[in-house]
Amino acid sequence: MAAELKSAFGIEATLFAEGKGIFDVLIDGEKIYSKYDTHRFPDPGEVTRLVNRD
Repeated sequence: MAAELKSAFGIEATLFAEGKGIFDVLIDGEKIYSKYDTHRFPDPGEVTRLVNRD
C-alpha cells in the first residue's frame, strides 16, 4: 500500500506499530479508513480511491 500511495500521490506513508491489529489510514489527522470499523483490510486501490474523493 505504501508503494501504491507513493505512485499515485508521490507521498511517503508512515507505519506506526501500535499493536492490537489496528489498521487505520489517516490524512492530516483525519481517519479515512479503519480496519476496526470495517472488520477487514482495504482492497487494492481502495485507500487511493478514498484519498481521491477529498
